[in-house]
Amino acid sequence: MDSIGIILNFEKPEAGTITQNIIKWLKQHGKKVFVSGAGAFETGNGYSVCPEDDLATKADCIIVLGGDGTLLNTARNISVRGIPLFGVNLGQLGFLTEIELPDLDPALEKLISGNYRIEERMMIKAVVIRQGKEICEFFGLNDAVITKGAFARIIRLKTFVNNEFVDVFPADGLIVSTPTGSTAYSLSAGGPLVAPDLEVMIVTPICPHTLYSRPMVIDNNSIVRVELQATQADVMLTMDGQSGFRLEPYDDVIIQRAPFNAKFMKLNQRGFYEILRTKLKEGGNTDI
Repeated sequence: MDSIGIILNFEKPEAGTITQNIIKWLKQHGKKVFVSGAGAFETGNGYSVCPEDDLATKADCIIVLGGDGTLLNTARNISVRGIPLFGVNLGQLGFLTEIELPDLDPALEKLISGNYRIEERMMIKAVVIRQGKEICEFFGLNDAVITKGAFARIIRLKTFVNNEFVDVFPADGLIVSTPTGSTAYSLSAGGPLVAPDLEVMIVTPICPHTLYSRPMVIDNNSIVRVELQATQADVMLTMDGQSGFRLEPYDDVIIQRAPFNAKFMKLNQRGFYEILRTKLKEGGNTDI
């Protein structure tokens, strides 16, 4: 591993100083360093600046400094290139990031010595079909969510799995999540906790207006099609709660497994159930 990229969340006050220290450490160990958007702060010499999209062509791995939100955004933009990501938590909850800041130095030692493993996480793709034509597609690591606006009435979502009619959900929305996303919005909406190494998708109605509507766990190769049966215009498709697209009445949203996975560098420091045990206790503060 000769070339290492760095992506950081500039909204974190300590991000600039931490990046300076990482660059210095990596250069001392003979590594090439590429920093995305480094012009927003002064890091000194010893690195190259390049756009985020170009990091995947220059770096062997990417260190992501921020919270889960920063890592989700990077995964959507970078994972198609197959470059592994290493998350350093500068946020609060940190379900996805691999290490906390106090563990940074020994973690860097393990990275450059090759003492890590690659864990792959499935991603999903959402395609919007309008009047029979595909108009856009999006990718997500956590979930695809169809949801009404703050002042809209309930919406009706005609839902199919593998072309088999499931039901028309009168609800505030519908979540289709990966196992990784089972600890995110789906969990808040009453969905199950799912171990991230399972190959499934979770379909969770949001505040359904029927007593029998419950979350469903389906095969990861399934294709979910949702027809928006709503006349109001304030309905959105969002990916990972970060990127959004406004839907129109009778749009179809087709959600299925993406043709690529996200790759994360793991140091075997924390298991999934340890993360659940510790992080869910911290869930009162969700500033990630």
